[in-house]
Amino acid sequence: MRNPKRIDAANPKLPGPPSTTPHYIRESQGMDWRISLGMFCSVVWIVVLMAYLSGAVGWTNMANLPIEKLGGFLEGSFAPLAFLWFVLGYFSQQKELRQNTEAIKMQYVEIQKSADQATIQAEATQDTAFHARQESFLRTYEIVKEQLGAIIGFLYISSQGSIGAGIVPTDRISVLWGTMSTDPEIFSRQMLELSFLHGPTYGYKLMFGTEIRKRHADNFMGNFERLLEAARDSDTNGMIEDAVRGSGHGHLYERMLDFKTSPPPGFTLGVYDYDPDSFE
Repeated sequence: MRNPKRIDAANPKLPGPPSTTPHYIRESQGMDWRISLGMFCSVVWIVVLMAYLSGAVGWTNMANLPIEKLGGFLEGSFAPLAFLWFVLGYFSQQKELRQNTEAIKMQYVEIQKSADQATIQAEATQDTAFHARQESFLRTYEIVKEQLGAIIGFLYISSQGSIGAGIVPTDRISVLWGTMSTDPEIFSRQMLELSFLHGPTYGYKLMFGTEIRKRHADNFMGNFERLLEAARDSDTNGMIEDAVRGSGHGHLYERMLDFKTSPPPGFTLGVYDYDPDSFE
């Protein structure tokens, strides 16, 4: 271990241990030299004055002086002392003002430190709350993603399973449902593939071709929009929302939104006067 004294000698600018006594308090200890000087001069002046009165004037003559002359004598005698104490008082007051100024500066520094510390703590609290919201959203997202996958699973069965056109065998649908535990977006990707493979007309029928399909699609869109709102609340820069929109569920949501707001020519949302499983 290095010797602390040697460290201070090599680095004279390093501060020593902080003092718990303010600087202005240490200066106030003991009598001010100005006061001592004033008292000394006052005593000397009074002694000299008394010697003058005793030797040159005489105490009897002083007692017989008229009151106006006695007042003039005392005024002239003590005027130097009054001026001396006036000057000493002025400088003493300057010292007190300087000490008060230093005290105010020290208080300002402490207040500034407290304000900075409060700002740091507030930022740390905001960061903690922000990360807590993000973690809460990510846990929620995993649950909602499975829920959305199940909704699209039912929508997929309504068109591809036995209750629809019966295009996909039952065992294949069972495999897809089994994959849901590790890949909740499997049905969303299947729906996107069919939509792009057979064109917008069939894609619209897949999602809004019957009353049941429309109900599943509306349920999916409503839940996904609430998920997007939660993503915006948990991330101010939009990265989480972009990631959610870029998922399989997100792309299917955009496809559904396009079909719902702008159905293909010849189709009206909520009107089912066509074969929902034909490719035309």
